[in-house]
Amino acid sequence: MLATIQTEGAPHVWLIVLCSLGALFAAVILSSFLMRRFFQNTRDAHREQIVTAPRTENPSAFMAASMQGVIQKLRDQEKELERLHRLEKERAEHTERLSEEVTRNMPAGLLVVNTRGIISSANPAAEQVLGIRGLGFRRYSEALGETSDLTKLLAECLATGKIFRREQVEHAAPGGAKHLLGVTISPIRRGNETINGAICLLSDLTELAMLQQQVQLKENLAALGELSAGIAHEFKNALATISGYAQMIRAEATSGEASDNAQRILEQTQNITHVVMEFLKYARPLEISNEPVALQGVVERVAAEVGEAYPQVRIRCEGPFGEVAGDEGFLRQALLNLARNAAEACASAENGGRVILRGEIVRGEESGFQRIKVYDNGPGIEKEALAKLFRPFFTTKANGTGLGLAVVQKIIVQHGGQVEARNRAEGGAAFIVTLPACGSVAEAVESKQESI
Repeated sequence: MLATIQTEGAPHVWLIVLCSLGALFAAVILSSFLMRRFFQNTRDAHREQIVTAPRTENPSAFMAASMQGVIQKLRDQEKELERLHRLEKERAEHTERLSEEVTRNMPAGLLVVNTRGIISSANPAAEQVLGIRGLGFRRYSEALGETSDLTKLLAECLATGKIFRREQVEHAAPGGAKHLLGVTISPIRRGNETINGAICLLSDLTELAMLQQQVQLKENLAALGELSAGIAHEFKNALATISGYAQMIRAEATSGEASDNAQRILEQTQNITHVVMEFLKYARPLEISNEPVALQGVVERVAAEVGEAYPQVRIRCEGPFGEVAGDEGFLRQALLNLARNAAEACASAENGGRVILRGEIVRGEESGFQRIKVYDNGPGIEKEALAKLFRPFFTTKANGTGLGLAVVQKIIVQHGGQVEARNRAEGGAAFIVTLPACGSVAEAVESKQESI
């Protein structure tokens, strides 16, 4: 029975033994494979380490490899420095271009003068304000004039370091035009002591000063008109009474000393009445129309009338005359007064009197201007009289009232213009009238040398 059971259970035992042996064999194979892969990876890593690392057993190779690494690092740092230098150079160039653009487009003039007195920098606005081209790298005293006020201020700033703020100086351009300049000058210091140059800012105040003068003149004319109208009216009444009594005396005394005295009284009262009437014309507000006035015809009629009154004087018109807005009668009166004064001044000239009425059309940035210049070849105007010419009752004539030029100025100012007088280098006087032109100006006319 027991033998039968052992015989029947033997196959099962052998089956279990065989399965166990198979599992063990598979585990041995797997472990062998894993161990082989591990040792292979270890050899590969060791080989890479041997290749990349310098061989310590060879000092020359080790030093060469170390130097190669240092050189590579230096090259990398050099490239980085080149990149930073390039960026810094680009930033410097951008800053320089921006500075040049700002300086070039500044509305105010800029001059930079070094310690040797050389203008190292000047923007276009400075050249326009001063009327001088090519200011750069010129000596400022030579460019601006040895005796000019601007030269004196720059010299004092460079010598003492004094700062000038909002100074006003007169500057004569090479063409002869005079400008009123606003000036600010400051020294360029190196540290706190050494003066390394000077910076000068310029602005043209000429038009602003003229506008202020016109406003002040209009205010003075208005105040004078209100004050003098009543006084002149009383003068007229008193003169009329005196004239009436003088006429009665002359009628009663047909001859003798009383009649002569009465006649003298009448003549003097007539002269005073004429002065009072002229003064009323000056003091009374003008009622000016605002119509387009063609100046060509007005100037030609003025020249013809003055030529008839002074046949010994040659008078001519030249240059363009456009249209201005205003009152033709008043403008004709002003130009006639100027032309008549010019003819009187040169009537006794040795080579014959000559008067020129020259027109110029000047185009500005926003509007145009008409200039009318009245030249003569007379003796000119005394320096002391130039500043007083347009004052009421100031005259250089023996029988003048001193109101002719004052009335001219009032007419021109009421038309929005200006009038000025100056002596000419060639001899004689020049009166320059500037009026706003009507509409746009088609062409700008360059100022030519003034000669007769």
